[in-house]
Amino acid sequence: MRLRRLALGVAVLLALGIIAIGSRFLLAPGQAAIGFGIPATTGGGEAYLAAKGLRDIASGLIGLLILAVGTHRVLAWYLLGATIIPIGDVLIVLSHGGSPAVALGVHGATAAVMASTAVVLLRGSDPTRSRLESREMTSGPTS
Repeated sequence: MRLRRLALGVAVLLALGIIAIGSRFLLAPGQAAIGFGIPATTGGGEAYLAAKGLRDIASGLIGLLILAVGTHRVLAWYLLGATIIPIGDVLIVLSHGGSPAVALGVHGATAAVMASTAVVLLRGSDPTRSRLESREMTSGPTS
């Protein structure tokens, strides 16, 4: 139970973190691109950085929404599927001459944390009950 609570906390931090990163891509795209591992080039790249920012924010919001209304199992599968994003980021950074330390230390580590969190949630979840059903069962009658 303790490990699952930790995994849920990590899932919340992942969601909030990617929302913050997405916001940074909208507010300070040049700096965010450097943090990503590939400095932005001049001339038209800002639109792609803004699109990345919006997609990051959406990814985080989807994770928080699933956490709020779905089962832990659904959240786990979402995290596992979304792990393709940081894995792809590793490949993108490395194939475009970016820093291997950033590729592996930022994006690779993110993929590992996401996959590990998903595994913990999958191992400790009941596939038949949602969070709302679980709350109703433990809180008793509400008259």
